[in-house]
Amino acid sequence: MVRRLKGGVLLVGVVAAGSCTPERSRAVLTQAEPEAGATLSSTVAAEATQGVTEAPGLHNIVRVTDKVISGSLPEGAEGFESLRKMGVRTIISVDGAPPDVEGAKREGMRYVHLPIGYNGISKARELELARALRDLPGPIYVHCHHGRHRSPAAAAAATVALGEITPQEGERILKTAGTSPDYRGLYACVREARPVSAQELVAASGEFPEIAKTPSFVQAMVETQHAYDHLVEVRDAGWSVPPEHPDLVPLAEAGRLENLLRAMIDDPESKKYPVEFGDMMRRSQQAAQALEDALASNAPAADLSAKLKQVNTSCKDCHVAYRDTKDPS
Repeated sequence: MVRRLKGGVLLVGVVAAGSCTPERSRAVLTQAEPEAGATLSSTVAAEATQGVTEAPGLHNIVRVTDKVISGSLPEGAEGFESLRKMGVRTIISVDGAPPDVEGAKREGMRYVHLPIGYNGISKARELELARALRDLPGPIYVHCHHGRHRSPAAAAAATVALGEITPQEGERILKTAGTSPDYRGLYACVREARPVSAQELVAASGEFPEIAKTPSFVQAMVETQHAYDHLVEVRDAGWSVPPEHPDLVPLAEAGRLENLLRAMIDDPESKKYPVEFGDMMRRSQQAAQALEDALASNAPAADLSAKLKQVNTSCKDCHVAYRDTKDPS
């Protein structure tokens, strides 16, 4: 159902659908060798209790298995150099924004783009991820933006599908990475994941694109409009789940909004506008990020409303300057 956007703001973005909905010590990174006789699962469980690690240009690193690592978006050349030093050969982005394919190639690594949403992971995408983890050369680094929510969920669900860890160990990985319990869809995907057959994996897509296809610019506008509309409903309900919309997860909607805006910054359609347009988009993305962070830290309702207003204001500024007034061509 499409609802009218409150506040008169139309936002822009892309989203990957999910199916596992709720209703349905930091240290320098080192690769520990499993003890003799230890099972893979016990190794995962032991490493998960050690907490996350960091490296230059990388944050929130969690080793899922001997082959699979979860973490944040690599920050420039420093991040890719750290991955090379870690021995990483394949990078899988589950973030919505297009990855820096050339940056990875300069360090001899392959990029694969398989984005997921904050609400969960479709079965088809889970199988794609599992096949990628099985077939592509490792170590494999799976990342989203911050490395706290989507990447540990994607890595855990896919490795459960491969039969390499249990759902319980997968949930432990999410908790270690700091995945918010508000992301019920992500937890559900890991909790409900089960080992799949070789036939199912063979049937999964093996295209492994460097940059995934995204919705059209107009479709992206509609998708992000819904995310903002949901946040207005959450605000009107006192920054809690609206009674008439019990499936909404406020933090997930804020995270989705930030991801959508960030993905649009490098969209070819955005590049048709002057540099100022991109700067305005970044301000909107930063405002959405501030709102997500505030929700994650349980900020007071007044602070949350102020940050949502900042998102509204930044988008309106852009609309006044460009929407329906300037032809980008």
